[in-house]
Amino acid sequence: MYTIMIIEDDPKIAGLLQSHIERYGDRAVAVEDFEQVVQQFEQIKPHVVLLDINLPSYDGFYWCRQIRSISTCPIIFISARSGKMDQVMALENGADDYITKPFEHEIVMAKIRSQLRRVYGDYAARHEERKVELDGLTVYLERLEMELGDRKIQLTKKETILLETLLRRSPKLVSRETILEKLWDDSFVDDNTLSVNVTRVRKRLTELGITDALETVRGSGYRLNSNWKASSPS
Repeated sequence: MYTIMIIEDDPKIAGLLQSHIERYGDRAVAVEDFEQVVQQFEQIKPHVVLLDINLPSYDGFYWCRQIRSISTCPIIFISARSGKMDQVMALENGADDYITKPFEHEIVMAKIRSQLRRVYGDYAARHEERKVELDGLTVYLERLEMELGDRKIQLTKKETILLETLLRRSPKLVSRETILEKLWDDSFVDDNTLSVNVTRVRKRLTELGITDALETVRGSGYRLNSNWKASSPS
């Protein structure tokens, strides 16, 4: 069974989509709080997202970018806006497909099935999973997960990128400039934002029993020392 997340503020349309998806044997979850879309996405962990453009507070393009920053989950726009530029913007912001309203439910299901086959099924690319390892600690770059021994925790995309950078260069120092370039593609970010992300990574490491491994070199950058064998959980 696959899970489909519906981000649609028209209750009637959302209900019809939900009913039709469930009739095909899958699980459908409609968003109710349009201020907390990303948080709900992380809780639901859908296989496909159906996303409208005209939404309260922030439009679908915004939420598409937010979801895409943490996941490669297929996103299909469903909107009454049929203009060429709307479809271009949807694809440019990370969408995988676009359906205009009014729509046929069979077309929606066919599009969903196509994405499921492409990403999870018969047409999914067969390749070795990307990961980085150091002294028993493994970060899975595509599933956004970190593992040590028999313990696993989920990561955000930025936490994954930061850990990958530190692990690949350990025990060498990684400059602040290098980390900023990896995380934000040269866009301006203040020191506090970087510090917050480093603090989050320290917290994730602590959840695995790894303490004092991520060292701050004042004025220069950060270093990851692989000293977790003694402190890691058995």
